[in-house]
Amino acid sequence: MKILVVGGGGREHAIIKKIKENPNVKEIFALPGNGGIAADATCVDIKATDLSGVKDFAVKEHVDFAVVAPDDPLVLGMVDELEAAGIPCFGPNKRAAIIEGSKAFSKELMKNFDIPTAKYQTFDDFTGASAYVSENPVPIVIKADGLALGKGVIIAETHDEALNALKTIMKDKLFGDSGNRVVIEEFLEGPEVSVLAFTDGERIVPMISSMDHKRAFDGDIGPNTGGMGVIAPNPYYTKEIAERAMNDIFLPTLKAMNSLGRPFKGCLYFGLMITADGPKVIEYNCRFGDPEAQAVLPLLESDLLEIMMDVREGKLDSSKVRFSGDFTCCLVLASKGYPKAYEKGFAISWNDEETRDIFVAGAKLENNCLVTNGGRVLGITKKGGTLKEAIDKAYKAAESINFKNKYFRKDIGHKALKVLREV
Repeated sequence: MKILVVGGGGREHAIIKKIKENPNVKEIFALPGNGGIAADATCVDIKATDLSGVKDFAVKEHVDFAVVAPDDPLVLGMVDELEAAGIPCFGPNKRAAIIEGSKAFSKELMKNFDIPTAKYQTFDDFTGASAYVSENPVPIVIKADGLALGKGVIIAETHDEALNALKTIMKDKLFGDSGNRVVIEEFLEGPEVSVLAFTDGERIVPMISSMDHKRAFDGDIGPNTGGMGVIAPNPYYTKEIAERAMNDIFLPTLKAMNSLGRPFKGCLYFGLMITADGPKVIEYNCRFGDPEAQAVLPLLESDLLEIMMDVREGKLDSSKVRFSGDFTCCLVLASKGYPKAYEKGFAISWNDEETRDIFVAGAKLENNCLVTNGGRVLGITKKGGTLKEAIDKAYKAAESINFKNKYFRKDIGHKALKVLREV
């Protein structure tokens, strides 16, 4: 089989390495891929958002199956484009991908179908938004309505911070047109949990839960990033919480999307907050989380490609989705200065024995040398029989990976370790 994976980050590298385990896969194309992915797939310099370019390539190469991984092409309708050209795809179509493409849509969905989430208001004018935040207690959460590379959420601790956030998003256009409308939410308290789930529109099979670390610096301080590390499973996600999430959130979400004529097929990401009143939805994503996929997929014992094909054909079988009982820690190695200004072009080196556990995100090949080319450079994922073992392995491996201005958080998984000691 010829497989095409749209995207070029650490998440796509994790997907490609897992798909390669299927013995029927003869060739994988990554569009555009990156310098590290090139070791596992044929990279083609076509942007993930180039709908016609990707479609033309897939048709020309007689691709048997495509996986559209990033949010942008999904929201633009990449799956619709490929399916119309006769290329079977894993991923939601444009009508379903709106669940991530518009936070206002997803909040209205939850409100209308009684899916637990934070109280909110939506504004498309700066004056009205400013008046609202001034009248409500802080902390308060400001979200750009559209896609913003996972960085369009600002938690304002004071009213001045909230007003400045509104100005940055709505007037200064930090996130472009994605900030033409904002969603303003009450601040929820409790541990966060990420749950990725396979769904064919009728059935849903959650994957192992995980805990992302969004803030740039130790102690969960600093600006939001695309994610600095992940551990799985998340100790806060107990069996009881999982049952409530299934009954109160997961199944109602599928039912709601179906009732709106927007059936969702693919990977549906649930960002949850475990509040005193139970789990509530912080956000939906219409795809595998990044770096969550880098921690969760290595625990999948089943054939990923077979599951994806079953999802597309509407015959998802929970008995075919099996995960190991191990723990993982994915540690993101970033360029110093990320998520703000940072330098690029520094040579990357690591021990060959680590290659299997490295997912490359922001790197390119120059004269057959891998060099940094992004804020999040790579993720290193290690398994362990205990969470501590997985964390220790990841940090040990991180020391053997070298590039100038290497930066990583020193406390990934520490909060989870504390929880495990208490139970």
